[in-house]
Amino acid sequence: MPRRSRIALLAQGIYYLATGLWSLVDIESFERITGPKMDRWLVKTVGTLLVIDGAVMTLAVRRERVTPEVALLGLGTALGVAAIDVVYALRGRISPVYLLDAAAEIVLASGVGTAAREVSQERQRAESRK
Repeated sequence: MPRRSRIALLAQGIYYLATGLWSLVDIESFERITGPKMDRWLVKTVGTLLVIDGAVMTLAVRRERVTPEVALLGLGTALGVAAIDVVYALRGRISPVYLLDAAAEIVLASGVGTAAREVSQERQRAESRK
């Protein structure tokens, strides 16, 4: 896998580990930046899922075992989180600061989308050689 694709997936994994852990470890500072939450259990649920996604992505890169499924996990998570951020920030349900997260998610999705395409092409080349 090309270096820039590994960097994209690794960046996304680290971003998810950091933001997911932040919401789990220090909810008060998390809320100071992102706004108060009515359902802290939901914040912790999303934080836990982001930690798991981040761990999968960083371990896959570290072990050089990035599969199309890992790339899909990254792409799908980034696009899903971005969509939720935009819709609910524009409706006023969540803080406008989430629009910054949406921008970061779109950048991550772009890099991971490239990685997904490269992983798929590598797999197709390997299968055609068999």
